Amino acid sequence: MNVSNLPELRSIAMQTIDEFSGSLVDAAKCVYAIPETGFNERKTSNFVQKQLEALGLFVETGIAITGMKAVIKGNNPGPTIGVIAELDALRVPSHPGADDTSGAAHACGHHIQIGALLGVATALVTPILKESLSGNVALILAPAEEFIDIEDRLTKRDNDEIEFLSGKQEMIRLGTFDEVDMAMMVHSSTGYGKAYFSVGGTTNAHVTHQVRYMGKSAHAGGFPYKGINALQAAMLANTAINTQRETFMESQVGRVHGIISNGGTSVNAVPDQVLYEGRIRAGTVDALHSIEEKVIRCYKAGALAMGASVKVGSVAGYHPLTQNTTMEKLFIENAKLIFGQNSIVIESPDQNYGGSTDMGDLSKIMPVIHPYTRTASGIGHGEDYLIQDYSRAVVSSAKVMASTVLALLIDNAHKAKETTSQFKPDLTPAQYVKAQRERFTTTTYRPE
Repeated sequence: MNVSNLPELRSIAMQTIDEFSGSLVDAAKCVYAIPETGFNERKTSNFVQKQLEALGLFVETGIAITGMKAVIKGNNPGPTIGVIAELDALRVPSHPGADDTSGAAHACGHHIQIGALLGVATALVTPILKESLSGNVALILAPAEEFIDIEDRLTKRDNDEIEFLSGKQEMIRLGTFDEVDMAMMVHSSTGYGKAYFSVGGTTNAHVTHQVRYMGKSAHAGGFPYKGINALQAAMLANTAINTQRETFMESQVGRVHGIISNGGTSVNAVPDQVLYEGRIRAGTVDALHSIEEKVIRCYKAGALAMGASVKVGSVAGYHPLTQNTTMEKLFIENAKLIFGQNSIVIESPDQNYGGSTDMGDLSKIMPVIHPYTRTASGIGHGEDYLIQDYSRAVVSSAKVMASTVLALLIDNAHKAKETTSQFKPDLTPAQYVKAQRERFTTTTYRPE
């Protein structure tokens, strides 16, 4: 088939997705009911694997522990487009959908991504659509997008289960994306209303610190002066960080936040071991380094004031997201064709959403888009974050992604080839892996 058949092919995809819309929504809701944290998404992975196998697809499993990949092969050779969904949930124990034991909850909407991916797969395995493709579609289920449970993930790293602490980072290292030429996914967002989608914008880079303060234990009532209070050192450091905030330029989009995950072991003993977990975000890698230097000085200052030692472990985080304009245009065109001219909001490329995603890492090595489906209410990562319209979130997202894939891969994959030929990667996969490895550092500062 050639480009003149695109409206017909799009119509077939729409009809197929509509036919299975109920089961696609049900699939998303099933995932919502079994929330699991990153690299632990075994029930979720098993469920999705069965769904893909029911479509006649071979599923490669066990990628980055719980990730998987299935490929729909077109009738003719050409580029491969990755369609991505994320498997993991957050820890939000107060969320109405939270797991009673782990506190995990889909308070970011990753479950709807899975339903949408299954919708794309359901449409594109249709023989007439598959035969129209000059290229392939890689269905990629990525674990551990939420950068949480750092201690657990570092333990997995020490045990050689993973090297990097997020799913897409690991998948890049493992070669999962080596034969993928571009990628897309749709994420849920708030702003439910007339517009179905938003496109454009960027996200922050980030780095995470595991900061261990080491003092000296002593009886807190009898001999506190014989101890060195590691908790006070961490609290002083946190105060110093807060005083630095006015030095962050607005253009940096700086965000610094942390928790004390271990503040001591006994209330009647001077805390001698304290773990402070900090995260720094910024709009560019250069801005990230600038803020990081200030924050590390604060870590050291807290230790110096109390006479404690401090070990600062830097953990490689995410890169800023850069979205491909050619792919965005196709997504926009298809959204408007299917749902009307007012169905999509176009954001400026430099509109920074503040958060971070490992889709940003992927954007350094290939063209990607990360649109949002405006279907949720509440606050992201909060107890009130809920999907208000599952049909719009799952079915509409599947329709636009499937249509965008068709637009890229029909007509001898002219649009896909145009996209890849114009793209200039910041890093090769090998360069990316090398750079990420170099971001893991540990430095200990001791009192003189």
